[in-house]
Amino acid sequence: MHRWSQLFIPTLREAPADAEVASHKFLVRAGYIRQLAAGIYSYLFLGNRSFNKIMAIVRQEMDRIGQEFYLPVLHPREIWEASGRWTLMGDNLFRLKDRKGADMCLGMTEEEVMTEIARKELRSYKQLPQIWYQIAPKFRDEPRPKSGLLRVRQFMMKDAYSFDIDAAGLDASYKKHYDTYCRIFDRCGLKYMVVEADSGAMGGKESHEFMVRTPAGEDRIVSCDGCNYAANLEKATAKLEAVEDLKPEGDGKPLEVHTPGQKTIEDVARFLGVSPKNKIKTLALMADEKDEKTGKVKSRAIVVLMRGDHQLNEAKLNATVAQATRPMEEGEIKALFKSPAGYLGPVGIEWAKDLKKDAGLPVKDAGLPVLLVDSALEGRANLIAGANKEDFHLKNLTPGKDFHPTAYADLRAVTAGEGCPNCGNALRIDTAVEIGHIFKLGHRYSESMGARVLDKNGKEVTPIMGSYGIGIERILTAAVEQSNDDNGFWLPPSIAPFEIVVTPTNVKDETLLNAALDIAGRLDSAGFDVILDDRDERPGVKFKDADLVGIPFRITVGKKVTEDSVEVVLRSTREVRDVRIAAVVEYFQGVLRAPA
Repeated sequence: MHRWSQLFIPTLREAPADAEVASHKFLVRAGYIRQLAAGIYSYLFLGNRSFNKIMAIVRQEMDRIGQEFYLPVLHPREIWEASGRWTLMGDNLFRLKDRKGADMCLGMTEEEVMTEIARKELRSYKQLPQIWYQIAPKFRDEPRPKSGLLRVRQFMMKDAYSFDIDAAGLDASYKKHYDTYCRIFDRCGLKYMVVEADSGAMGGKESHEFMVRTPAGEDRIVSCDGCNYAANLEKATAKLEAVEDLKPEGDGKPLEVHTPGQKTIEDVARFLGVSPKNKIKTLALMADEKDEKTGKVKSRAIVVLMRGDHQLNEAKLNATVAQATRPMEEGEIKALFKSPAGYLGPVGIEWAKDLKKDAGLPVKDAGLPVLLVDSALEGRANLIAGANKEDFHLKNLTPGKDFHPTAYADLRAVTAGEGCPNCGNALRIDTAVEIGHIFKLGHRYSESMGARVLDKNGKEVTPIMGSYGIGIERILTAAVEQSNDDNGFWLPPSIAPFEIVVTPTNVKDETLLNAALDIAGRLDSAGFDVILDDRDERPGVKFKDADLVGIPFRITVGKKVTEDSVEVVLRSTREVRDVRIAAVVEYFQGVLRAPA
């Protein structure tokens, strides 16, 4: 049995001045964490107990499908260069040199290390499938650490990796992780959503995120209350209402119109008396790629056409072209369009054709700019765009006739209220915290790092991989975010540092203290996680601390002891029940140990 008086639980009445979100405020006030430096935290007694419980749940469920490893935090540069991510990760990667001058980094994920083990050890299809995981610290040189444990530079992560002989095997491994993650988050007591997601720097095709809605979240999720559709904003699609095209003017060919001083979509639409939905927005971008051998940077123009009232989704664009992009500079715009910004359009420029789907680059016309047209413009007619001439725009533009796109692609950011792609109901957009993410990596790492096995026919093939992550701290922070009030927070019993706090109102009263000791002792013997608040403090002080620190149940041992009764307070609802002392163990066996 733990006694509060003997423990280090440094509760605070005020939150730190820089704390903006609930989880940051309360985890500091409750004595779970203390900041060492920006984005670097120490986990104190209560915090560590919660993290250990979370990791135990993760470990129990992962052991059902995989094998636990423990990998080095310090990685040599060579394996990250082999995967191509030494450069790709940029400043996010903590880099250092050893005493001999060799480049090293601190691991922010373990695809490279796991694939290196597979490359050296796996030889035959008979050794597959494999699922390997670890629970260990990770490091990210976060440029703007904030929100307590939500954006940090050192964090605890469960990361797992699957190796299969073919896509069907990967499908099975992916499904195992999907189901395992649901069990983990269910056991942790979280209200979560599973959403379609973008794979980002991890690579891969299919991806799902496990998200908890909260105002503190930095991700945005699109969902439908009418069906099960849910997706990260970076991946979401919507069903658009039909738009009536303008009628052609004159002979139907591109018609130049004078638009003096009208540069913005809204200005031009108002000047011409049309809707922005009938206009084309032209976005001029560049993709820069550094040649690792020569150090020279090669740049390629990528022009994106959007409907006038739509916004570009940069994640969708980056996934389409498989490169990061930046806005064109003034000189680059004039070199391509021969026009100042504000009057740009697709006519009169020779565009590259045949977008290569796997790499996102045109096969032919390697020196020509790429023209990507958002899917919302496909099939439209008689649109209006810039004429690549100052103070002029063009009417009667039809994609595929008056200009020829390199490719059509879904590049648009969904907005709230648009139709669900599945059922047509209005979509909602919420902020959320990501607690887990699973990826189908494909052959990206196994191919680049040279992992090979022999198949049933003795042919050398490349294993196909999956990657699966859970943020341990994010489970705790998400739980705090979804369950708090002005006085503190309450955690699900499965991850709370203690399930029950026994609080005698006056420890100087031997009758009350002995009753509290007896109750706590019996609960402890029955296997409950219990703490006795034996401090010589006023009842109000103890009650405030109990409300603050996340313990889901409080037993108040007071004057009702003479009636063989105590009060049991459920922290989440403040509901109070009188329970006979002799039946306390039985009561909590029904509340906390009853089968779900």
